[in-house]
Amino acid sequence: MASDPKPVPDRVSCASLVDAMGRVHGHRAHIVGLVSPAPRELFGPAATIAYVPYRDDVPHAEFGDLFGQAVGDRPAGTVLVLSSGGHPDVSHGGGTKLSRLEHTHAAGVLADGRLRDFDQLGAYGFATWCRGEATRWGGDIAMPYAVNVAVEVGGVCVVPGDYVYADASGAVVIPGGSLRRVIDEALKAEAEDARAAEEILGEYRAPS
Repeated sequence: MASDPKPVPDRVSCASLVDAMGRVHGHRAHIVGLVSPAPRELFGPAATIAYVPYRDDVPHAEFGDLFGQAVGDRPAGTVLVLSSGGHPDVSHGGGTKLSRLEHTHAAGVLADGRLRDFDQLGAYGFATWCRGEATRWGGDIAMPYAVNVAVEVGGVCVVPGDYVYADASGAVVIPGGSLRRVIDEALKAEAEDARAAEEILGEYRAPS
């Protein structure tokens, strides 16, 4: 029987999921260099907002409107993924703007840019992972433009409906259609590691 995806954070590590993705798929799936105001595990299906470099002649919607379009009518448990628009060192939002995740019971946010108001974000119930803290507003450099399209985050393609797992070691993006298979492979990888550790221990045990 296939594994239940819900308890993933309690059952397997990010490293094991990355190893499993290597067994099941041949594309890059891991993201590194993320920080959090309050490191906690993040897991859920992705909704995306693509950022692009700011242009004053291109119409663009407010973040709140795009957020509603991205998460749809079932926002609970969603991971909001924000691409960088080519500007990973620019603020893509802050505590006020992202409070929408708290009110909609989203799982959290994974941003390929910086975020402001770490103290405020850290106090929310959702998980936050990004490229670092910012102080300056960045809306005149990168702007949210499209929702629920494929985006690039840290060299990884994220498609709406992919599952995102992140913790202090990094993040991994798992295709929704492969989730159960990847979980099963991750569990196998951890069992193999446990057996290998026992064998190594046996090499150093004193003979009876």
